[in-house]
Amino acid sequence: MEIAGFFAAFIIGITLGLIGGGGSILTIPVLVYLFHIPPTIATGYSLFIVGISSLAGSYNSFRKGNIDMKAVLYFGITSIVTVVLIRKLLIPIIPEHLFNLGSFMVTRSFLTMILLAIVMILASFNMIYKPTPKRSHHVQDMHYGKALIRGVEIGILTGLLGAGGGFLIIPVLIFSFHLSMKKAIGTSLLIIALNALFGFASDLSQYNMDWQLLLTLTAIAVGGTFVGNILGLKIPGEKLKKGFGWFILFAGVYIVLHELFGK
Repeated sequence: MEIAGFFAAFIIGITLGLIGGGGSILTIPVLVYLFHIPPTIATGYSLFIVGISSLAGSYNSFRKGNIDMKAVLYFGITSIVTVVLIRKLLIPIIPEHLFNLGSFMVTRSFLTMILLAIVMILASFNMIYKPTPKRSHHVQDMHYGKALIRGVEIGILTGLLGAGGGFLIIPVLIFSFHLSMKKAIGTSLLIIALNALFGFASDLSQYNMDWQLLLTLTAIAVGGTFVGNILGLKIPGEKLKKGFGWFILFAGVYIVLHELFGK
């Protein structure tokens, strides 16, 4: 199972490097089902793996001038604050046993995985059916307010589930900031990295980390990110995005079935 987990970490990195998002949403299922890490702790591990991988992926974009720092600032103002508040204040006070539905006990771990599955299924439809947005050539006002609101949404997603939210970030970067696809991907990676690493820093005093496993998975994901950057120059990202979308859909459905009937 660990071999499969290491391979999945590589795929996560490739996807981040290739399309600026999507791969991070697989990190929690990999940690929970293949490495048997409790979901609550797995969200913290995910923040580190996603944060470092995205930071590595954004480095190449930074060298090529494909990062818009104004967009990073607008997203970062609300998203980083939201992530830190959730990881520092909200997560520690959520009880493991939430409530009962008849004889079925709804736990914090169960709800984390179900919410993640719902996000994965929604993201998969976004990847499969929604074409990659193209930059508008019409002069429009930049919707900075929308970026601030999206920052809160992404902060909630990252803080609660350890997912990066690139599938939410990229359309806003293209439509509200009028960035090219390459620049949107690079900017998205840096935003994801900042959110995830600030969130992870908030977890350091709360959990004991298996640093050997965490660093190994992160190194593999980082390697995948660089491969993804290279593949992005040769393979049409639209086809890969749709293929990965179907994979995310099946994974999300599997999580729901496993959590409801597999225990």
